[in-house]
Amino acid sequence: MTTQTFAPQAFSDAERRLTLAALMIVFLLSALDQTIVSTAMPRIIAELNGLNLYSWVTTAYLLTSTVMVPIWGKLGDIFGRKPVLITGISIFLAGSWLSGLSGEFGDLLGMPGMVQLIVFRALQGIGGGALFTTAFAIIADLYPPRERGKFAGIFGSVFGLASVLGPIIGGYFTDHGTVRFGAHAIAGWRWVFYVNLPLSLLSLFMVIVKMPPLEHRRAGKIDFVGAALLIATFVPLLLGLSLAGHSFAWSAPQSLGLFGLAAVSLVAFVIAETKVSNPILPMHLFRNKVFTTSNLAGFLVSSAFMGVVMFLPLFLQLGRGVPATVSGMTMLPLMAGLIVGSTIAGQLVTRTGRYKPFMIGGVVLLLVGVFLLRDLSRIHHLGLLCGLLALVGLGLGPGQSLFNIATQNAVDPRDIGVATSSNQFFRQIGSTVGAALAGALLTARLASLPGGGLDLAKLEGMAITAAAHGQAAHADPALRDALVHAVSGVMQAALVVVFLALATILLIPALPLRSRQPQPAATLAKDEPTN
Repeated sequence: MTTQTFAPQAFSDAERRLTLAALMIVFLLSALDQTIVSTAMPRIIAELNGLNLYSWVTTAYLLTSTVMVPIWGKLGDIFGRKPVLITGISIFLAGSWLSGLSGEFGDLLGMPGMVQLIVFRALQGIGGGALFTTAFAIIADLYPPRERGKFAGIFGSVFGLASVLGPIIGGYFTDHGTVRFGAHAIAGWRWVFYVNLPLSLLSLFMVIVKMPPLEHRRAGKIDFVGAALLIATFVPLLLGLSLAGHSFAWSAPQSLGLFGLAAVSLVAFVIAETKVSNPILPMHLFRNKVFTTSNLAGFLVSSAFMGVVMFLPLFLQLGRGVPATVSGMTMLPLMAGLIVGSTIAGQLVTRTGRYKPFMIGGVVLLLVGVFLLRDLSRIHHLGLLCGLLALVGLGLGPGQSLFNIATQNAVDPRDIGVATSSNQFFRQIGSTVGAALAGALLTARLASLPGGGLDLAKLEGMAITAAAHGQAAHADPALRDALVHAVSGVMQAALVVVFLALATILLIPALPLRSRQPQPAATLAKDEPTN
């Protein structure tokens, strides 16, 4: 059994404040980019002629950012957070700039504009995967677990704020951002990507110049085999989940091939991680009950969240005849509730030193909110829907930070990076699985309707066309009833998932939060599990 010495650094209050300010910008960048592009997509499709590639603009970013999260987390443990964060911001900056240039000068290396955008969004996602996970890991380096609650709550609020501002900023630039330089015009939608440039440069400057070095590292070589197998596992899995039911059937050879490749690669990954000296994802962490149950709960809550919110705008626009702008504004109460829930939970955790009661309270509120949304035929007024979404947001708020805090508190300090990235990784996988299963369930319920059913692709096309022309779709009674039936089924499935999340949270051990960082020169056994 080998040992390793961990000596935490001492930081001044000024260093902590400046570092937090830099991390807030980094976090805002990452959060904005997940929401700001959606409102620009109809205009992008119209200009770059890529309706058939619509989903790939989001899928490309999701794929690369998700699979890179645990890799960036492990690299942070080996080489330190600061160089990893600088590298991530730089790649994100390059990807943002190139995404804005997509199609500006015609085909590039034989790639039309839409394909260019997909490739550059994938590059942007590689860098984006480093932003969330490294920011949370740096907070863990700066503050002991008990103090992290209030800061994690603030960061959760930033995420909620970005979720609100992203579509608004994206819509504003798309509609009003076109500028001309002589005979050359820069389309407004391109500023959706260019807006990242000044923020990225500012955060890069603050990280390089103002952030302390965060010198402690974990010795070891990079696990290239584990990284390759991780990519070989989750790229096919995410592709299969994203495309099955849309581009091809769940039982098609393409779907089965992707899922089969993912399963074989997963087995090979687990075996490989037990053989190497410095694995990407140490298997001994899964013997830690807090690590396992917190990640499972985060996975389930994220899955349920996507099931709740994914098709509400489609339901409002095509089922209720609500304009696209109003349907987007309907999501604001959910984000406001998320901000309030995240902030209050973080402050209470710091004050009490306990996290489990607030986890339970949050998911109970979520359970009540989703239960009341289970039958949309009973909800006739937008005011009532907004109130229920605010309740759902309050329930989601604590989960934005508390699963991560519980995990960080339960693992050895040398595993903070990989534990933090694992939490983010499982939540992103949960969102993808939730989106895929919600789409599959909606499609199945629409197809089962009398008269041959309805096609989801047709509905999505109607929504895209309506948004592109700034028009509300007129609510046809038959279409309204079909969507009420289908989306209500998705809500009922989400209710089951939230119940499973509550049962999982009840199993999370309630360890006391440490009020100080580990003492210098603490000797830690490399393979000793933490309970």
